[in-house]
Amino acid sequence: MIKKFLISVILIIPFIFGCSDKFDINQLGDYHGAGNAGGDTVYVHLNPDWGGYNNPQAILIGHEPFIYVCDTDNDRIVMLNTAGTVLGTLSIKKPIAIAEDYKLNLIVCAQTEINSITYSAVYKIDLFAVNHIIGNAVPRLILPRKSDIDYHPLCTFSAVTAFYDNSYYVARTGINNTSIYDPDNAILQFVTIGSNADSSLGSVHNIDALSSGLITANGINCMTSFSKKNLDFIATYDKNVDNATAFKAQWFQHFENQQSEGYRSAFNPSDGMKFVQPNRFGAPTGSCIDPSGNIYIADGDPGKDSVFKFSPYGDELQSFGGTTWFSKPAGVGFFDQTLYVLDSQKNIIRRFILSTDLGQ
Repeated sequence: MIKKFLISVILIIPFIFGCSDKFDINQLGDYHGAGNAGGDTVYVHLNPDWGGYNNPQAILIGHEPFIYVCDTDNDRIVMLNTAGTVLGTLSIKKPIAIAEDYKLNLIVCAQTEINSITYSAVYKIDLFAVNHIIGNAVPRLILPRKSDIDYHPLCTFSAVTAFYDNSYYVARTGINNTSIYDPDNAILQFVTIGSNADSSLGSVHNIDALSSGLITANGINCMTSFSKKNLDFIATYDKNVDNATAFKAQWFQHFENQQSEGYRSAFNPSDGMKFVQPNRFGAPTGSCIDPSGNIYIADGDPGKDSVFKFSPYGDELQSFGGTTWFSKPAGVGFFDQTLYVLDSQKNIIRRFILSTDLGQ
């Protein structure tokens, strides 16, 4: 039954060009990036925009593929198909980040109340168990644990991403970082054991809690893994933290050899790649990676309000936006040549399809 349901929904992907707006990427609004590297590629704005949200903070294109939105101030997760039809909602307090593993579990950073006190929280939601009827799902609380309440009561679980082996990382942020063993700023590792159990592996080692440079846990607000058999991920960073990093989007490249295991930056700033140019971004809050390995960054800084696109080699490609099109874009997703941009102040999803048919 679920197989027939999934197939029927996935096939509903209409792109109606008769009601779309075509424009060259270099004519989009107030901000212009490196220009159209491809020469003939344009973005086509698909109408209508999808609305009905209240300060949404994250968007995810799942593996099914369905679209999930953290509708933060409406206290819910919204599930849509790629045609924009809302398939269901799930009540959850202040969701701000979301990931999905390959068992079709959602992992959500949100809030919970324990003894009438509000804490940051992480939930796991088994969609397969409820035939993807999200409204029937019962979120299972992963965090906070008792140790989190005891030692990190004011921390925020600010980002989450899942990997090919169904392990996942959760970013934790806070202001108490004096401990060299367990600072507030950290990336927590989890593995899945069975269908209803998750085991903590502690913090990822050798990640600096307060660095203003590369490979730091200081202020992570989004993490996005690659759809590959590796543990690499893209991180973006809050600008409103003490000693904020100048590299507000970073590629954490996992390495392992006979001597050690850990993370390093995939790019060296001295090589001149725009992706690691200091202060290239103002206030990025979301990222995604397309099947070709291109990286998209949503930057909600008032001076930018843009979406940046980079090649897998760190070169800036088509970057566009400005206040004409966006007002604090909070997240991006990519599926089937279509870029989905979540706008947190306009409370909409704007869609752009890649096209090489300008003028036709």
